Amino acid sequence: MVDRLAPVCEAIARLLSPHAEVVLHDPATDSVLAVWNPLSRRTVGDPSLLGELDELTPVGADVYGPYPKSLPDGRRLSSVSAVIRDSEGRPEAVLCVNVDRSAFDAAARVLAAFAAPVTEQPAALFARDWTEQLNETVANFVRDRGTTLDGLSKSDRQELVAQLDSAGVFAQRRAVPTVARAMGVSRSAVYQLLALTRKEPGDADPA
Repeated sequence: MVDRLAPVCEAIARLLSPHAEVVLHDPATDSVLAVWNPLSRRTVGDPSLLGELDELTPVGADVYGPYPKSLPDGRRLSSVSAVIRDSEGRPEAVLCVNVDRSAFDAAARVLAAFAAPVTEQPAALFARDWTEQLNETVANFVRDRGTTLDGLSKSDRQELVAQLDSAGVFAQRRAVPTVARAMGVSRSAVYQLLALTRKEPGDADPA
């Protein structure tokens, strides 16, 4: 019987190597008949402890799992078992595949980190990259008004420039041309808006 099933067991073990062990059990003696890639370090003749299957509900004809198990070192396993019957329907062997989840759980954590919601960027990063602050401020301003850059009025643009000025953007080197590109206006327009923003209250507009 072992000789007949060995090619199947070895094929599964090779396909899932090194993440899975394949164990063939004898239900009559409740002992291990053969094992491939022994993650659990079991050997032929060790107790099978197949009684645990009595607590499970089959998911198919003589198929149980996947169900959770653990190795002595704490690694988690996903296990599936299949009862193999002889020509008269009597249980002849139980084939178990135990997959070490460690590598898959680690990969899932990495993918989850990439898919995590974007959080607000810390102010310290803005201090090092003022263009990020510029782009974020312009984007939020336009979004809050439900319009586009081209749809901003002169008063809107003046208010936006005032926000950028308060944030210290214009203290940066080559700020004006960078702001002009971000706002989609000319540099001279930015200079004019900045002058209006910084004008003292009560100053008359130039003729």
